[in-house]
Amino acid sequence: MTVSAEDYLAVVTETIGRVAASQREAVGRAADLIAEAVRADGVVHAFGTGHSEALAMEIAGRAGGLVPTNRIALRDLVLLGGEPADRLGPLLERDPAVAHRLYELAPVRPTDVFVLASNSGVNGAMVEFATLVKEHGHGLVAITSAQHSGRMTSRHPSGRKLSDLADVVLDNGAPYGDATLPLPGGGAVGAVSSITAALLAQQVTVEVVARLLAAGERPPVYLSANIPDGDAHNNELEARYAGRIRRGS
Repeated sequence: MTVSAEDYLAVVTETIGRVAASQREAVGRAADLIAEAVRADGVVHAFGTGHSEALAMEIAGRAGGLVPTNRIALRDLVLLGGEPADRLGPLLERDPAVAHRLYELAPVRPTDVFVLASNSGVNGAMVEFATLVKEHGHGLVAITSAQHSGRMTSRHPSGRKLSDLADVVLDNGAPYGDATLPLPGGGAVGAVSSITAALLAQQVTVEVVARLLAAGERPPVYLSANIPDGDAHNNELEARYAGRIRRGS
């Protein structure tokens, strides 16, 4: 295989097809879990670190998505928790202790459900956060790479991984190391996990809405803020979840 945009497209296309086919049943189970929470006035909390933060942005606060969604991020420690900015850094996601503060800062209610994304599924903060989610009795959907996680040793003291704790695990189909096109001198280029995770997030969202429609309910879905009346529509729906969903930085 050569290194070109065309080769990358071929790999992405194949991976998308494989993920869509292999995760169909798991997508349905994730949608069941989330739809049940939304119908019980619950909120979907999405959390990812590193590039997996893109998954949280895919779920929370975008056009065509569910309104009762909240994005959790490591920078909440600074923006909401009052910690100094130099607390943030690339290794923070490995610290299990930060999970407790993040959970405390999140506006969580018992009916809420969580979607956590981590390609490796082994970093301390993510595994500890997942542990807290389950200890508090919430439903948990994990999006991870089965291949990558399976070849890693957990960085959490318990030895567990994100996939060990979730009620539903969605495999994003990314290879070990995430990048897909091998380079002659070693290494690879062309990561896919963000693309396939976004696919899974949107598939789950669509299936949640389908379940709400089947139950005769009007799904609380965002319009684009950049179309006429978008703001008014969104503000009306967001008011139902005042203090429970954040649309910050």
